[in-house]
Amino acid sequence: MSKVPAGLKYTKEHEWVKIEGNTAVVGITDHAQTQLGDIVFVELPKAGAAVQQMKTMGVIESVKAASDVFSPLSGKVLAVNSDLVKTPETINKDCYGAGWMVKIELSQPDELKQLLDDKAYTALISEA
Repeated sequence: MSKVPAGLKYTKEHEWVKIEGNTAVVGITDHAQTQLGDIVFVELPKAGAAVQQMKTMGVIESVKAASDVFSPLSGKVLAVNSDLVKTPETINKDCYGAGWMVKIELSQPDELKQLLDDKAYTALISEA
């Protein structure tokens, strides 16, 4: 069973969001990294880039597949986890910690209402 920490928000496309003030820390879920398998490459937006809710903001590749990474919220990218360029497998080891991908300054905080809580996300992945 995939880990789904309480207190985070989730997308149906398997990104997680941790809110810190007006900033969202974003990564992919344990379910997503398990489905992908060994992650070998990550392409993320540059700091300063504008991202739109549920639009592609990057790509993640594993030995099995390539997958788009969607921005769960709109705003400006404040920081990118550049360690993932050298060690993308960090996502497999610690997707909710050291494997975070980007930090986004929220431009439309109301969009949070459209995301899933841990219970709704657990229900979504248990149907799969």
